[in-house]
Amino acid sequence: MDTTIPADSAGATPSPDSPTPNEGAPAAASAATAAGKTPRRKGVPEGLWLKCDGCGASLYRKEVQQQLNVCPKCNHHFYVGARERISQVLDEGTFEPMNEELMPTDPLEFKDRRPYAERLVGEQKRTGLTDAVLTGTGMIRARRVAFAVTDSAFIMGSMGSVVGERLTRLIERATEQNLALIIISASGGGARMHEGILSLMQMAKVSAALARYHEAGGLFISVLTNPTMGGVAASFASLGDLVFAEPKALIGFAGPRTIKATIGIELPEGFQTSEFLLEHGYIDRIVHRRSLKTEIASVIDYCGK
Repeated sequence: MDTTIPADSAGATPSPDSPTPNEGAPAAASAATAAGKTPRRKGVPEGLWLKCDGCGASLYRKEVQQQLNVCPKCNHHFYVGARERISQVLDEGTFEPMNEELMPTDPLEFKDRRPYAERLVGEQKRTGLTDAVLTGTGMIRARRVAFAVTDSAFIMGSMGSVVGERLTRLIERATEQNLALIIISASGGGARMHEGILSLMQMAKVSAALARYHEAGGLFISVLTNPTMGGVAASFASLGDLVFAEPKALIGFAGPRTIKATIGIELPEGFQTSEFLLEHGYIDRIVHRRSLKTEIASVIDYCGK
């Protein structure tokens, strides 16, 4: 029987003068480099995996997204943008935005490393938001609510004039229409320094609107996420009839280093985490992200709203 393998078959044996695969690959790479081209390398496409900030595990990004951006190994809650928060908490297609026409300006002509007006334009292009809060009405398990969520991606979610005005108008709408009010805070910047006293005034303005809402018998559920700091934590975020927080969220006014330098004593470990604050009565409940929608709906029913 003739057992000769055809020369053009897939299993053809290379001739002594032909380069082996191992010899040819470096030669091709050298030729590509000499021609000014970067040789293509086979590997894992970028963006498929991410590292958990909580446990350090390498996670498949799609699996994390399916878990509402929560680590499946340690329950670390990753950052979630304002629009994604809306899709997670409100019933699909029910969000009706309010006051999107309110746009930030630069009344003080503030400049640090770059002019504030230029910074605003850059943040708007980068995030797709016009400012650090989205407000509107929607449904949570068929219960109509007034809803707001701040986004730390936009100048750390700091509270400027537009953020304060949008929140105030939302609270007034909730008061007029007797709606439960839900505000999810993800603001690590507090009052926005670029607007000076105008920014600080928003703390009082929003708090006053909440006082009127409370007098009218409204139900305000404040949800604190990582981070909730500065003037936001010192005003409306702490004024809920019920205050929920995500696990291990950073919550406080000033940062730990600033506090330690001011009072000159060692601080308790984890003293600005949700768990520490729950133990000391600052918040009412720690709620996992996957349970938040159900918890809010249950509270609304229990309170008869």
